[in-house]
Formats: sequence, C-alpha cells, structure tokens
Amino acid sequence: MNPDHPKTEKEKELADNARPLRAWKKFHREELEEALAGIHRDVMGRMARLANLRSARERVEFIDAQDWSVVDAHTRLIALHEINNAICQLRERLGLAPIDDALPGEPLRAYQVIRNIMNQFPARESSPRHLGKHRTVEESDNE
Repeated sequence: MNPDHPKTEKEKELADNARPLRAWKKFHREELEEALAGIHRDVMGRMARLANLRSARERVEFIDAQDWSVVDAHTRLIALHEINNAICQLRERLGLAPIDDALPGEPLRAYQVIRNIMNQFPARESSPRHLGKHRTVEESDNE
C-alpha cells in the first residue's frame, strides 16, 4: 500500500470482507491436516484421488467403496467438505454452476448421493464430541 494514497472506502470494505474468508480457509486447512494425520488418515489420504476422477459416477463409486462405518462423525464432515469442493471444481471446469442440488421429485445429484452413502452408518462419536480444533459440544452447549 502506498502511504501517500490512502485506501478508498471500497478498498477497505473489500479487505474487511476478505479477512473472515481467509480465517475460515485457514481453519479448514488445519482441520484437514489433523484428519490426514489422525486415526482415519488412510481413508482421508485416499480422498486425494477425488481430484483425478472425471465424472460424478466415478466419485460416487469411489466413495461407496470406502468403509465409512469406522470413521467418526467429525472426520466425515471434513471428508464431505473436501468432496463438495472437488465436485464444485469439476462442475466449474465443465462450465456448469458449482452447486446444483436436486429439487424435490428430481433424481439426487452426486453430492446428495455421496452424503447419503456416508450417513448410512451410525457415526461413532469423537471423544469428546468434537466440533473443531478448539471447541467441543460441551463448550458450545454453554454458549
């Protein structure tokens, strides 16, 4: 920034709006790093293959082949986030809108099918019930 040229109001607003997004991306990156180093690192490591899969069908089949019954709920949420990102990126590369969930009565889209696959097993609870790197359910219940 040039000290002789103060930021305009619009530039200040854009900078203020970018700050929470950077913090959220940093938080999620830390969560992903924890999951990749944790007890479910094998299944999370295989998730990296999603970027190489070219179709929604391949992605659904890949996710269906994983054993989600042994993965805790928190790690599943991290995995779902990564899956959602991969699907959105694929759709954008194909010139489509990044999100296109089915309306009632329409066939489910890939993300919706994958979410159902991952949720068909009762997820084991993390101990303590983990909501993020620094918070547990017990802490959030007190808010």
